Amino acid sequence: MDTYVEQLKMKLKEEGFKLTPQRRCIVETMVSSKGKHLSSEEIYDEVKNECPEIGLATVYRTLQMLDKIGFTNKLNLDDGCVRYELNLDKDSHNHHHLICKSCGKVIEVEEDLLDHLEEKIERSYKFKINDHDVKFYGICVDCQ
Repeated sequence: MDTYVEQLKMKLKEEGFKLTPQRRCIVETMVSSKGKHLSSEEIYDEVKNECPEIGLATVYRTLQMLDKIGFTNKLNLDDGCVRYELNLDKDSHNHHHLICKSCGKVIEVEEDLLDHLEEKIERSYKFKINDHDVKFYGICVDCQ
């Protein structure tokens, strides 16, 4: 986590921001919750345990700022709220998500299986693809 915080500090400085104790606490909460795809409110609930003086508006502003500088990805998992995950590898595509329609569990698919399809689209349409977002809906093994 220290390497990530150091990278974040450098990026924030480049963008004219500082790594305040509240921002550090938000980042540390997200790092410790890796894979959970938390909403702003869920992040706030976790952060206020360590930083009781923090306000929900600070969490919102920090998440917007982290998204703007590329350290988080916003996710719409079709559950009515925006969720966030850390973007630890800023040079890679978003990974895919499997969403259980029964219990709502979200499973991350780490492999990017669409490279061949992207190449074909780029050739056929002369369109440079920067990223993609794929969600698969179904029933997880626990609900089957």
